[in-house]
Amino acid sequence: MSDFDEQTRTLTAKVVYYGPALSGKTTNLLALHDRLQGRTAGELLVLDTKNDRTLFFDLLPLRFRAEGGLTVRLKVFTVPGQVAHDATRKAVLSRADAVAFVADSQLSQSTNNFESFRNLEENAGRVGLAFDRLPLVVQYNKRDLPDVVPEAEVRQRWGAAGVPVVFSSALRGAGVAETFQELLRGLHGALEAEMGLASRWGVPAASFVAGVFSGAAP
Repeated sequence: MSDFDEQTRTLTAKVVYYGPALSGKTTNLLALHDRLQGRTAGELLVLDTKNDRTLFFDLLPLRFRAEGGLTVRLKVFTVPGQVAHDATRKAVLSRADAVAFVADSQLSQSTNNFESFRNLEENAGRVGLAFDRLPLVVQYNKRDLPDVVPEAEVRQRWGAAGVPVVFSSALRGAGVAETFQELLRGLHGALEAEMGLASRWGVPAASFVAGVFSGAAP
């Protein structure tokens, strides 16, 4: 869970990108790093990949100063999507403050998406996260490929749940920033309820969301 140091006015939070294998989780982090490098992004750590598949996890550290003088440190992780690495997924998901679920838009991957999302929900319970209160964004990636699930069908499926949905092509950089901005909005709402991020510490949602893209590392 998030950690706040009142003395230094530093907030540390953890964000996790979850989803089936090869859905584009690492590609999202690569695109974010390319966009933010030299400003708020630290060095991207990609551990032990084989055949373009993450076997352990990726980590992208972000750091920026928000309105009110608050320093925000975000640790952005991906999990391995392969079924065999469930223990690693649980370990990475532990203490997460917000989650982006990256689905593969191809019709042929619908079952894998379903199984992976069910795994997310189950693992959240196993590591002590209240899934119904966890800030969540669903990204339907690979929209540039043929034979994808129609947008109307996706919106109908997720609309009743009230979960933000973003359509993307992470390989081309499309929808990557929008996904992360939705994550930050959800995270800000959760932190407002927990610690009064806006009402007590003077950090409105707009500043929190924009800071990572427009600010400079403190």
